[in-house]
Amino acid sequence: MITLNKETIAIKREQDVVFFRNRVNEYAEKIKMGLLNKTKLLTAASELVRNMLIYAKEGKVICEIVTISALQTGIRLTFIDNGPGIADIDKAMTDGYTTGKSLGLGLPGAKRLVNIFDVKTVKGKGTTISITKWKNG
Repeated sequence: MITLNKETIAIKREQDVVFFRNRVNEYAEKIKMGLLNKTKLLTAASELVRNMLIYAKEGKVICEIVTISALQTGIRLTFIDNGPGIADIDKAMTDGYTTGKSLGLGLPGAKRLVNIFDVKTVKGKGTTISITKWKNG
């Protein structure tokens, strides 16, 4: 996989979420991602960045345009925090499970919206979630 553009965005407060969403939108426009795929990407990204703010209080997101062929280009977002980690990743990936006051659709919902979804978490040390959404898929 080849990375064409790469940028790291610090997330420390609610205003950073707006800036982040705008940058993801710009990346999607740059590769001419269609409206449906862009909406799916932005929805998943919004859920993950808000989870990062709620549970870890801050973190960073690496935004990249990636390609594996002339026909497969997309956007990869990697959310990195040093928060409490996810105690039980299997439960967290189950619809309806929540440790907060939400509907418990965040992680599994985000996973359904993207093509590649990877979670690495260490209790007490933090979480890294990487998602990729292909331009045409």
